[in-house]
Amino acid sequence: MGIKNRLKIMSFLQYFIWGSWLVTLGSYMINTLGFTGIEVGMVYSTKGIAAVIMPSLIGIVADKWIPANRLYIILHLICAGALYYAASVSDPTIMFWVLLVNAMAFMPTIALSNTISYTCLEKNNFDTVTSFPPIRVFGTIGFILAMWAISLFRFELSNMQLYIAAGASLVLALYSLTMPLVPTAKKKKNQNWVSMLGLDAFVLFKKPQMALFFVFAMLLGAVLQITNTFGNPFLHDFASNPAYTDSFVVKYPSILLSVSQIAEVAFILAIPFFLKKFGIKKVMLISMLAWTLRFGLFAFGDPSPFGFVLLMLSMIVYGCAFDFFNISGSIYIEKEVSSDIRASAQGLFMTMVNGVGAYVGSIASGKVVDYFTVDGMKDWQTIWLLFAAYAMLLGILFFFTFRYKHEPEKLANVGVKH
Repeated sequence: MGIKNRLKIMSFLQYFIWGSWLVTLGSYMINTLGFTGIEVGMVYSTKGIAAVIMPSLIGIVADKWIPANRLYIILHLICAGALYYAASVSDPTIMFWVLLVNAMAFMPTIALSNTISYTCLEKNNFDTVTSFPPIRVFGTIGFILAMWAISLFRFELSNMQLYIAAGASLVLALYSLTMPLVPTAKKKKNQNWVSMLGLDAFVLFKKPQMALFFVFAMLLGAVLQITNTFGNPFLHDFASNPAYTDSFVVKYPSILLSVSQIAEVAFILAIPFFLKKFGIKKVMLISMLAWTLRFGLFAFGDPSPFGFVLLMLSMIVYGCAFDFFNISGSIYIEKEVSSDIRASAQGLFMTMVNGVGAYVGSIASGKVVDYFTVDGMKDWQTIWLLFAAYAMLLGILFFFTFRYKHEPEKLANVGVKH
């Protein structure tokens, strides 16, 4: 089997694991275990806490001491054990700590899977800008199929979703044993203390362009957390209107939300064209415009025929909003940094987006939602319009502050560093 197909299988399993429980675990904890909203929020906060700490540290270990693919195996074995144990937990405090262990192991594997893919493609003389998106799209397919499987087999309110995720983690760990070795960076003579401690990627903050990029990555990570946290509750709240109680939106909100991931497939495949044609600055601006539309369409969408069209359009633009920021940002990091700090830099990007950004987004958006909640009723239109204004403001600031000269020839071969 060719290396591209092997990487596609790895990507599929990587995100199948996440899709098995990420969207539906909250419903299981509330409806089956009787957790409160605050307790569910604390359990979900483990992702942000872990992403602040672990991806950069694990990236350093992968660059300096343990080959990335071997570390990847160890982490997924830990995930398998944690998820298996979580399926038997009914106490919110224990669930928090068990899923924190899982998050500490899982969050770094996202950046490591990128590093493994880039290294294998480069070693086999493939253009990473063109070759990586079709590989990463299989991760999105895995996430979608996991969501649909859990829903169609009626495991949304069952601990079976955790058993399935644990099984998939074990399968991925075993499968990764067959992947090519990803060597650590060669030790250099006369290293300074920064290099010896493996903190090279943090030196990127000395470059104004890279520092700005990471700041905006964090701010966009907050946007992503907003939609992940409140998209499903927003759709469920339409049940309070008797005219919408039996609507598709209220009955199958997770399936409707999965259209967002389906849209990702098309936009991932479009990334190489847009990056080579327009460069990272314009691609990121398109992402920020898409986030603005995502929230603006939510503000006016509902289960009525016309409102449903607006909700569907919101799901479709999500694919652009997410991919043009997340996947393109990963490729941009790969293009700009030296290969000996590749894993560290990818880990740092993950930390800013899914760590700091996720934590800031969850705290800030929660306060906004509470502020616009009166007698248990949320003013969703105002909430979404405020979030849309935030995304638009980010786009304006990014346009005027981020200096980037697009050089298409540099994207012709990402493996060549300048």
